[in-house]
Amino acid sequence: MNRNSPSPMPDLERNRLPTLFEVLSRRTLPPVDLFSFYIYMRDQQRSVDYLDFWLDVAQHMSLCRHYVRELRRSVMIGTPEGDRSVSKRSSGILEGMGDMNYPAAGPSMLMSDKEKNQDAQMSAYLREQASNGLNNGFQNGHSPSTSLGSDARGNTSNDRRRPSVMSSPMDLTSDSNSPAHTVARADIRASAEKILYTFLLPGAEREIILPHSITHEITISIEERNRDDPEVFDAAKDYVFQAMERDAFPGFLRMKALGNLVPPSLIMRLIIGLLAMFAGFWVAFIFIFLDYSRLTRLWLILPFTIGVYALCSHQYALDPLLAMVGYSEYTLMSFSKIKEPYIRKLLNKRAAMVLSVTILIDAALVVLFVFVPGHRL
Repeated sequence: MNRNSPSPMPDLERNRLPTLFEVLSRRTLPPVDLFSFYIYMRDQQRSVDYLDFWLDVAQHMSLCRHYVRELRRSVMIGTPEGDRSVSKRSSGILEGMGDMNYPAAGPSMLMSDKEKNQDAQMSAYLREQASNGLNNGFQNGHSPSTSLGSDARGNTSNDRRRPSVMSSPMDLTSDSNSPAHTVARADIRASAEKILYTFLLPGAEREIILPHSITHEITISIEERNRDDPEVFDAAKDYVFQAMERDAFPGFLRMKALGNLVPPSLIMRLIIGLLAMFAGFWVAFIFIFLDYSRLTRLWLILPFTIGVYALCSHQYALDPLLAMVGYSEYTLMSFSKIKEPYIRKLLNKRAAMVLSVTILIDAALVVLFVFVPGHRL
C-alpha cells in the first residue's frame, strides 16, 4: 500500500473532529463511523438516498479500478488472456497507469494529482474499450455468477438498508490487489446502469434531486454514448458530497461529537423532567404549607434530582453518566461503545460540565425548599 495514500484503517491518533471523507472512507470509529452517519441520514435528515448514491458511485469506481488492475496484471505477466483481450496500444496505456493502490474513491477536490491522473487514464482506457467494440460481449451477455456485477444486479432499487454499510468495511473502499471475486467488463456496465436507473432518471424509485445539466449529461453519456467509466459520475458525486458536507455533516457532528442522545430520547427526557419537576414543586409546597420538618423535606432531593438531570440532558443533548461510562445512543434505547478517542475525551469534558450544572441547580432547589420557614395553613 502506498504510504502517502490515506489509510482505510481508523486513525487513533487524530486529535480533532473527523471530516466527511474520513467518515465515508471508514477511517473513523463509533459514534462518528459510517454506520452512525447512515443512521443519521436515514432517521434525522431523511435523505439517505444521497448517501447511498455516493456509496454506489464509490463502489463503481472500485469496480473499475479492480477491473483495470486485473487487466494490467495480465499484461505485465503476459498471460494468453491478456494477449487476446488487450491491444498493444492498450497494453502501453495499462502499463503506464501505475499500481492504483490508493484505497478509497473520494471527491475530486480531495484527490492528489497522481490519483486524478491515474483515474483520468483509467476512464480514457474504458472509453476506448467501448468505442473500439471490445465490450460487445457484455452488451449482449451476462457476467459469470462469481462476478461482483451479478450481485449488484440482484439488489433491487427498493432496498432501504445497505448490507455493505452494515457489514464488512472493505466492500466499498478497498481496492485490494488480492480480490475475492473476478470483475467482468459486464459488471462495470451493469453498475453504471444500476446507478442511473436507481437514482438519476426522472421517476426513479430512489430519485435524488440534482441539477438538470448533471443528470442530463450522465443519461446521454450512458444511454447514447455507451460510456460507463467513472468520470461519467464525477460532477454528480462532487455535488452530492458538497451537499452532504454542507447540509448534513455539521448536524451529525453536533449530535455525535457534542452529545450522545437521539431526538426521540430527548423528547422522552423532556417529558420525564417536566413531570418530575412538577411533582417536586407540588410536594415541596405541601411540605411548606403543612409545616413538615426539614428532615422530611430532604425527600425532595429525589424528584428534583430526576427532573433537573432529565432537563439538563435534554438541554445539552447529553446524558452525562452515559457518556462517562463510554456509551452513545444511535437509535432509541440502542447504544454503542464510544471508541473514537477524541470524541470520548470531548464527551467526558462536556459530561463533567453538564453534571456540575445539574448538581448546582439541584442543590439550590433542595436548599431553598428545605430551609424556607414552614407555615401551616
